[in-house]
Parts: sequence; structure tokens; C-alpha cells
Amino acid sequence: MSRVWLVTGTSTGFGRAIARAVLARGDRLVATARRVDDVADLAAPGRAIAVPLDVTDPAAVQAAVDEVVGAFGRIDVVVNNAGYGSRGAFEEFTDEQIRDQFEVNVFGAFAVTRAVLPVMRAQGSGHVIQMSSLAGVRSALGGSVYSASKFALEGMSEGLAAEVAPLGIAVTMIEPGPFRTDFAGRSPARAEPMAAYDDVLGTSRAKFAALHGTQPGDPERAAQAVEGVVDLDDPPLRLPLGASAFDSVRETLHRRLAEVDAVEHLGRPTDYPPSAAS
Repeated sequence: MSRVWLVTGTSTGFGRAIARAVLARGDRLVATARRVDDVADLAAPGRAIAVPLDVTDPAAVQAAVDEVVGAFGRIDVVVNNAGYGSRGAFEEFTDEQIRDQFEVNVFGAFAVTRAVLPVMRAQGSGHVIQMSSLAGVRSALGGSVYSASKFALEGMSEGLAAEVAPLGIAVTMIEPGPFRTDFAGRSPARAEPMAAYDDVLGTSRAKFAALHGTQPGDPERAAQAVEGVVDLDDPPLRLPLGASAFDSVRETLHRRLAEVDAVEHLGRPTDYPPSAAS
């Protein structure tokens, strides 16, 4: 039986590519975006519906899930793709910018996940796909706020995976490296630069701006990888995407292990000493 997919943020980028891949494989699709007109072209009688959804609006989230169940009777895969990036030094961001980043990338994904879980529990099956990022594995210059949102998403998702596995529900975090989407173009929110950080971030800002349109990652191939992970009998908790993502993840984990080894002499002896009786 064809699966029912609920994909958030399908107007552009990964969301649009995943939506097209879902339809190409013959599955059923619920395509969402804040402006439903942006995804109306994906609708197909009996196979796909377009639903307006602002993931920061809890009432809209529940209404969208209710509409999916009303139309198709189930939800097999949810892809929490809606989100955006931000660039700048941490001090450069306003409180409002930081909260907005978390409202969409973190609390929006949390709200959609919580809304679909009762449906998946009742079915005894389902797959939650969280569109994380390489920035959810390691942070870099200019990425402190964006990485904070993705680290939060990954922390929740890792715990969630353990909670719902006995209920027949899988969780997978997708960790793309640089892909040819709008992420380096119109998508990121940019903080107002401070002169104090010009020397620190100047080169990084220029490199990021030049990245747009030259990223090595192909969103269509990424969508095929997401399809592939859903088809696995034992899907992974994490799936990096792109050669640079795999290289960076390995480098980051090796560096962390080296850091642990370097400070073990300081941190290990902090337990209570064993009693004489033991």
C-alpha cells in the first residue's frame, strides 16, 4: 500500500524535491507551506493535497494533521522540513531574531511531531524525518544561532527515538552538508554586522555569500536518499547527506574523542572515592 507523507515547507528546496519524489514513487502526499498557493501545483486528485501551514501556529498544525487524516486516514511519514538558517556572530543577533529562529526550527518541528504521534501510535507504525543539518553536528563561524536550533532538534529527536521505537515508530535525522538550495541565498536571516567582528567573520561572510549556486549537493539526489531511508527495515537515527557532510562528521567525532582523551586526567577523578569496604 502506498504511504502517506506529510511534508512541511514544500515551496522550495529540500521540501519541494522530496514532494516531487513522493509523487514520482506513487505515494500520497500532503504538501504544506505558509502560502498554500506556493504548493498548489503539487495537488493531484486522490493522490496529493496542498494545505496551508505555519508551523509556529499550534492551531494550524493540528488543523493540518486533522485534514491529512480526514483525506487519507493515516500518516506514515512526516518530514519536518520547514525552517531557515541564520548567519552572524551571536552578539549581533537581537532577542527577536534568536526567538524567531527557535520558533520555526525547534518549536515548529516539535509541534508537528507531537501532533502526528497520536496518529502513528494508533497505527502502530510511522516514521518521523527531521531535517537537521551538518550544523546540528558541529557549529562554525557565523553559525552559532542556527546550530543552536539544530542541536536542540537533534537532542529532542534522539530521546524521542528511544521513546517511540517500542511503539513501531522510527525517527531519523537528516544532516545535509552544502546543497544547492536557497540556504545561502535569500533564505538566511542575517544579523546586523558589528565592526568588532569584521576581522573575525569577514572572510566567513564572503565565502558563505559566494557559496550560493555553487554548492555540490543535489536536492533531487537528497530526496532519493530520504526515500531510501524510509524503505529500510531498520532505519538509522542519523543520515548525513553529501561527501562533505560525511567528511565533516568524521572529523568532528575524531576531534571530540581527542578532546575527551586530553582532559580525562582532569574530569575522571571527580567521583566520590571508593569506600574502604568496597
